[in-house]
Amino acid sequence: GQGGHAYLKEWLWWAGLLSMGAGEVANFAAYAFAPATLVTPLGALSVLVSAILSSFILNEKLNLHGKIGCLLSILGSTVMVIHAPQEEEVETLNEMSHKLGDPGFVVFATVVVIVSLILIFVVGPRHGQTNILVYITICSVIGALSVSCVKGLGIAIKELFAGKPVLNHPLFWILLLSLIVCVSTQINYLNRALDIFNTSIVTPIYYVIFTTSVLTCSAILFKEWQHMAADDIIGTFSGFLTIIVGIFLLHAFKDVNFTLANLPVSLRKDDRAANGTLLSTYDCFNHDEESSACLGEMQSTESLSARRNGSLSAF
Repeated sequence: GQGGHAYLKEWLWWAGLLSMGAGEVANFAAYAFAPATLVTPLGALSVLVSAILSSFILNEKLNLHGKIGCLLSILGSTVMVIHAPQEEEVETLNEMSHKLGDPGFVVFATVVVIVSLILIFVVGPRHGQTNILVYITICSVIGALSVSCVKGLGIAIKELFAGKPVLNHPLFWILLLSLIVCVSTQINYLNRALDIFNTSIVTPIYYVIFTTSVLTCSAILFKEWQHMAADDIIGTFSGFLTIIVGIFLLHAFKDVNFTLANLPVSLRKDDRAANGTLLSTYDCFNHDEESSACLGEMQSTESLSARRNGSLSAF
């Protein structure tokens, strides 16, 4: 819990890292052929697949909130695909170099680097162990630059397959070196956040901040939002917000034992609460063995309410 690097000695961590690397190769290809505004939010599907596979392979329970969260993530992803923006065509490294030299992107990249350095060297040592946003913000804002590097390298690889002398272009090596630095920094601080804080809290916060950073960077660099109609803009934001709600439901309530079978009982308890019983809906569902105690508490609360009503009527 001190944010160290002991996980580097675990073979299981390396196996997970290599598996994620294989997935990122496919993600890399997606960035080369599709807008980053579309590819990045669809990364939420990896959270959904992880939750489903965990329920089958690791015997983790996927409760009602988790199932609704999965459904909302699929729905939001579908809406985003339908209203996906069209980015400006960038076919060569020379065009990519011109994009990277745009004043708007230069200002954005400078702000990201300055904020990251302040968080790493000033804020991190003081508040990184207590504030969950410090390490996650570092990963997220640097992730926006890494996505831009991936986009440029994807264009370079397409040129390489076309037989062009890409390896002689200095931008190729600048992008490759920048990507290595950005990804290494992301892995380091994301593992620190996961080591110190609960995964169910880190995952949704990281997804929201990271995706927002990438959408902002992509809009500045590739002008993806410049020619979008109003309905497509609304649809894209609606899909993104739907995915956020789905991921929140999937992670925030994963330890709550609540199913469709509990729903009728929950409704009855809500009616009792409206009539004077002050128990929470979830109090009797987290642990089945406590149901009898909860029932006794409900009855005692009702009797106390009745005595209070009787004493008031006596006056």
